[in-house]
Amino acid sequence: MPNPARVLIVAGSDSGGGAGIQADIKTVTALAGYAMTAITAVTVQDTTGVHSFHPVPPKTVADQIRVVLADIGADAVKTGMLVSAETVEAIADALAPHAAIPLVVDTVMIAKGGAALLDDAGIDAMKARLFPLAALVTPNAPEAASSPAARSKRPTISSAPPNPCATAASVRSWSRAAMSPASRSPTCSPMPAASISSVHAVSTMRPRTAPAARSPQRSPPVLAQGFALEDAVARARSFVQEAIRTGFALSRGTGPLNHLHAIPPYEE
Repeated sequence: MPNPARVLIVAGSDSGGGAGIQADIKTVTALAGYAMTAITAVTVQDTTGVHSFHPVPPKTVADQIRVVLADIGADAVKTGMLVSAETVEAIADALAPHAAIPLVVDTVMIAKGGAALLDDAGIDAMKARLFPLAALVTPNAPEAASSPAARSKRPTISSAPPNPCATAASVRSWSRAAMSPASRSPTCSPMPAASISSVHAVSTMRPRTAPAARSPQRSPPVLAQGFALEDAVARARSFVQEAIRTGFALSRGTGPLNHLHAIPPYEE
């Protein structure tokens, strides 16, 4: 049996299981990958929101990355909740020697319930240190408005449909490629910037998902399996659409996605 694609997930733990490390591990497993983790924070979280969190020391985060990459290696790396500038700097230093591994930066800045998951200095550090290393950056619409071209650092949640092409314009200086969820046009034309090859606004159905759950979790394992970037994003979108459609109503809040829909029930 061939070895599975290896995906290192650098993110926070979600006690509710609908987002963060827990959702990433389920997704990588469902897509026949091998999930490894570097925990950045432990959250007190359920489907109604993020109530509090405890950061993991930056050195411990970086050491998790270093030992896993030295021993097992990775075919893709995905970041999520990064907490602070100090943690971002430590992660960037740990990943710098592994520039050949595709990096997906999921720009987790704010939970759906409004809790800030990355401070302002951390946002600046993420843009300066991680975006240049990334093969793919995956902001949601409020986060895309917080690009280097925007004056306001802190994104806000709005129920208004985003303008996908305006969103694309705002992220044109972020990285080699950027993908942002939108509710209308599925794509925008590539933006003419030296540091980015393309910007796509990706249309998805409105999820019934946990407060911080996000579709970019599905791109890293597909990239790790050797698919081209646009093909990986398309497959990830298809995966999350089905995960939304088959999601669970388990709770008082918005129920989690069915990350395991691709796995048939086990039968002896």
